[in-house]
Amino acid sequence: MIQSMTGYGKAAAILSNGKLTIEIRSVNGKNADIGIKTGLLPKDREMEIRKRLSDRLTRGSIDLFATWEPNASEGARRINTETALEYCRQIGEFKRRLGFSATGLTEGGEGGKDDFAGILATVMRMPDVIDTDRQEIITDENWQAVDKAIDEALDRIEEYRRREGAALQSDVCGRVDTILKLYSQVEALEGERISAAKERIVKAAEEAGVKLDPERFEQEMIFYLEKLDINEEKVRLRQHCKYFLDTIRTEEAPGKKLGFIIQEMGREINTTGSKANHALIQKLVVQMKDELEKIREQSMNIL
Repeated sequence: MIQSMTGYGKAAAILSNGKLTIEIRSVNGKNADIGIKTGLLPKDREMEIRKRLSDRLTRGSIDLFATWEPNASEGARRINTETALEYCRQIGEFKRRLGFSATGLTEGGEGGKDDFAGILATVMRMPDVIDTDRQEIITDENWQAVDKAIDEALDRIEEYRRREGAALQSDVCGRVDTILKLYSQVEALEGERISAAKERIVKAAEEAGVKLDPERFEQEMIFYLEKLDINEEKVRLRQHCKYFLDTIRTEEAPGKKLGFIIQEMGREINTTGSKANHALIQKLVVQMKDELEKIREQSMNIL
């Protein structure tokens, strides 16, 4: 079963200090263009992760995201008490030297709660009062859980790609069948086209007052009709359509090959149009081109 290059997978690793969520998204691309869109994963693991994404997803524009939700206790910021008290002592000393009472440093002292609140707000804004150092999120000890989450996200994006691939296969195969049916209508008009071409030439000769030699006329008609013959295009187009259907049904990643087959199908349809010399056949050729363009657009998303 073929896969689409569009996909999404998500999984979470529950660690002792919080939850790490892994998301993997992909869209179509010529090669494996992989982006690690997070700074949470260890740098020494990045090449390993890139290789795994490339091996599992093969091709496409692929991005990995990671988000961190710490536990409540881990997410709370901590006050460096000793540092805060030292700032208070220095503020008290500064006030004393300026001739102000330092008793306002306590809620019950002179100056009351307003003085206390003001000094506290000042102290909390001082450097190093709030501990901003974060504990390392991913370690060697919990890497196994993170590694498992990445695998689960990859499993889910592959399943997503398979579902999308099934829909793509159904669509493009149906359009190839439509092209074959349209070409059958072209074949049905071939006899009418030849008769119409003969009638036009005879009529033109009569209007010009030219007497046609029956033998010479038949020879010239043979040469003329050979130039309009589409039998080779008909055979080749049917072969290309069969090759397309066989390839998409039997190969796991046929996207690039299908692109080449579509080019060949387009060549035969275009040549048929240039040789048509018939209004209804030209109309059918336009319909075939429309179907082929839709196949081309869809196949660009096939892995």
